[in-house]
Amino acid sequence: MPKLLDPLSIGGLSLKNRIVMPPMANDLATTEGEVTQALIAHYTRRAAGVGLVIVEHSYVAKGAKLSSKQLGIYDDALIKGLSNLAESIHAKGTPVCIQITHAGRRANSSICGSQAVAPSAIRASESDEVPRELEKHEIEGLVKLYGEAARRACKAGFDAVEIHGAHGYLLNQFASPLSNRRTDEYGGPFENRIRFPLEVVEEVRKVVGSDTPLLYRLGAYDGQDGGVTISEYQAFARKLVEASINVVDVSGGLVGSELVGSTSQGFFLPLAEMIRQAVEVPVIGVGGIKDPEFADEAIRQKRVDLVAVGRAILADPDWPLKAAKTLSQKT
Repeated sequence: MPKLLDPLSIGGLSLKNRIVMPPMANDLATTEGEVTQALIAHYTRRAAGVGLVIVEHSYVAKGAKLSSKQLGIYDDALIKGLSNLAESIHAKGTPVCIQITHAGRRANSSICGSQAVAPSAIRASESDEVPRELEKHEIEGLVKLYGEAARRACKAGFDAVEIHGAHGYLLNQFASPLSNRRTDEYGGPFENRIRFPLEVVEEVRKVVGSDTPLLYRLGAYDGQDGGVTISEYQAFARKLVEASINVVDVSGGLVGSELVGSTSQGFFLPLAEMIRQAVEVPVIGVGGIKDPEFADEAIRQKRVDLVAVGRAILADPDWPLKAAKTLSQKT
């Protein structure tokens, strides 16, 4: 029976346990997206007891930026700082992954310097700008930008790359009929709406090679009528695995990283369980998890294979070490 503190291998990468520090934006980079000492200190303080650190969403192009001090991976000039970050986490004996992303329609011209782009000219909310619909040739160019970002991640020494397809960002926007009203081969039927995300996965895999683990953060809940169904997301997960994804990291879709109105731990675990039933690769579960016993039980019951603990580790950097002590005393 697997347990939270048991090791796990993903695509040849060995994790000492199944605790994941998930990507959480901190806005500790410079306005150009460069790594700062504050960012390095944030991660090194929390890296010691986890099985895997996933560094926060890093934008693949200047027009892909969400917030003013978001971490960037859009230029080779950023590799040195990213390498320093990866080295500092490795010094704690912990593997490190980095998440790459494009904000899509959630970007703002006052921050990224240009009009936001999206699958369709549908704004995210009444307070957001109306994005420009991407031309087909631009989609092809974006695929290459994700690949270039992954190349930089590998050159900087990251052990794995996670592609962000959740929380209402660009890849998630393509997958959902609520944000994708295109009439070409990238819109309409579900198979067309997931074409761009799968092309990104295929390009990133080609760039990083067969040995680097690839994760995909799957937004498995749109939170609105007319959104993607869980059966469609199960089919999408199977396609991702066919395209060589090693781990599916299940979170919210257009609804974002939180489930409004939920006060229970593991609010996205039911979705992760359903995705896990559809694939034969490790699945990460998340959602306000704070108790070590709860996280351990989720693994023991085979609901998920890894557990992401976010806010609890933000609040207490020693949470993983304390969790290990608590659970070891119970065995």
